[in-house]
Amino acid sequence: MPNNHRRLIPLLFATLVGLSDAASAAWPIGVEGQPLPSLAPILKKVTPAVVNISTRTQIQEAEHPLLRDPFFRHFFDIPNQPRRRETSSLGSGVIVDARKGYVLTNNHVIDKADEITVTLADGRRLNAKLVGADPESDIAVVKVNPERLTELPVGDSDKLQVGDFVVAVGNPFGLGQTVTSGIISALGRSGLGIEGYEDFIQTDASINPGNSGGALVGLNGQLIGINTAILAPSGGNVGIGFAIPVNMAMSIMNTLVEHGAVRRGLLGISVQDLTPELAQAFNLSETQGAVITGVQPNSPAARAKLEPGDIVLAVNDRKVRNSMDVRNTVGLLQIGDTVQIEVLHKGESVVREAKVAAPSIVNADGQKIHPKLSGTLLQNVNTGAGGEGVLIEKIHTASYAFRAGLRPGDVIVMANRWAVRNLTDLERAARTGRELLLNIERDGEEFIVLLR
Repeated sequence: MPNNHRRLIPLLFATLVGLSDAASAAWPIGVEGQPLPSLAPILKKVTPAVVNISTRTQIQEAEHPLLRDPFFRHFFDIPNQPRRRETSSLGSGVIVDARKGYVLTNNHVIDKADEITVTLADGRRLNAKLVGADPESDIAVVKVNPERLTELPVGDSDKLQVGDFVVAVGNPFGLGQTVTSGIISALGRSGLGIEGYEDFIQTDASINPGNSGGALVGLNGQLIGINTAILAPSGGNVGIGFAIPVNMAMSIMNTLVEHGAVRRGLLGISVQDLTPELAQAFNLSETQGAVITGVQPNSPAARAKLEPGDIVLAVNDRKVRNSMDVRNTVGLLQIGDTVQIEVLHKGESVVREAKVAAPSIVNADGQKIHPKLSGTLLQNVNTGAGGEGVLIEKIHTASYAFRAGLRPGDVIVMANRWAVRNLTDLERAARTGRELLLNIERDGEEFIVLLR
C-alpha cells in the first residue's frame, strides 16, 4: 500500500468517528485534500486475468445386476446403451501466461470433466483443453486460444507476512466475478487433511463455493495464491479461507506443462515432529524440526549418509518446523532433482546432498492398489513401443477383475483418465475415485474396462 495511503487510514478512522454523531454530515471524499484510498485502480488490472470455469461431465449411472443380463435386456426390449446423466460445475481460474494461453486453477474444479469452458471478464467463452493436473496438490492447468488475453503478474509468496492486505477474486456461487478483501491470517497451514501436500495461506477474505481456482492478490496487483478451500462448520463462510501459495502452484504448473504430470520421486526417509519431549531426550536446544525415524536401504537418503536420529533443520535452505514441512518440500521435488538437507547429526550441524530417485516399486498385489483389483499381481513393464504401463502378470479366475474382462498379459496404460507409466501412477489414479476406468492394451489393441 502506498505510504500516503497508510498515513490516511488512521485519519480516515478519526474522521469517521467524528461523523458518527452527525447523521446529516456528508460522506468524506478526502482527507487533508487527498482522495480516500481505493482498490479500484488495482482491480482494473487484476480482474481481466481472472476467469470463470464451467465444466460438463457425463456420468454412467449404476444399474441393477439384472440389467447386465443380455437375455433380460432382450426379453424386455431394453437398449444396450448404458444410462448416463450429465453434471456441471462452476469454478474460477487465473491466466498466468497470456502468450501461451495457460490458465491456472484447482484440480477439483476440472476433475473428470469431459468439456471445459473458460469465460473471460469481457464475456468471451473459450473452449479449454486440459494440460495436466495434480490431485495431491489440487493444482491443474488448462489451455485456451491465446488471443487478446491478459495475464496476472506473479508475486513471491515466500515474502508474505501475517497482516498483509489481500484481495480474493473469483466466481462464488456462479454469480459472476466478485471481489472480497481481507488480510493474511496465518502462513504455512498444514495437517488439515484437505490435500496431500499442504502449505496454505490462511485469509479472512471471503472465499465461497465457486471461488476455487481464483486469485488471491496482494495490494501490488500480483498473484500470491490460488484460492482453494474454506473451513465452514455451518456451511457458509466464517472468515477462514485457504489458498495455495503461488510459488508452490507455479512450480507444479511448470512440471505439468513440461511432463503432463508431476513425477514425484523417492528420498527414502520417514520423519516425525521434533516435540519438546524428544528435544529434551536428545539433549537439544532446538525446538523446531523433524526427527528421521527410518532410512530405506539403498535409497538416496542412505547414500547421502542420513541416519535415524538425525534432526532435519532445513531442506534446500528452507527452515523446517515439523515433519509436514519436510513432506511438502520433498514432495515438490522431481525425479533427478538434487536436494540439500541440513541435519543435526550427533550434535553437529551438517549438510547432506541427495539426488531424488524414481520409486523402486516394481510389483504389487492389486488389492493394495484398489479393492477392485483384488486377485491380481501387477508389475511395471515397458510395452516395447517406447511406452510404459502396468502389466497384469497373474489374475485369479474367481476375482471380480477377471469377471470384468481383465486377463493375464493385459497392460494398463491409463486409469481414471490419468496416464499410467508405473505402479505409482496407477496407485495415484486409483485414489481419485471408487470406480476404476482402465485403458487396456492387449495384443496390439486398446479397449476400456470399467471396474465398479
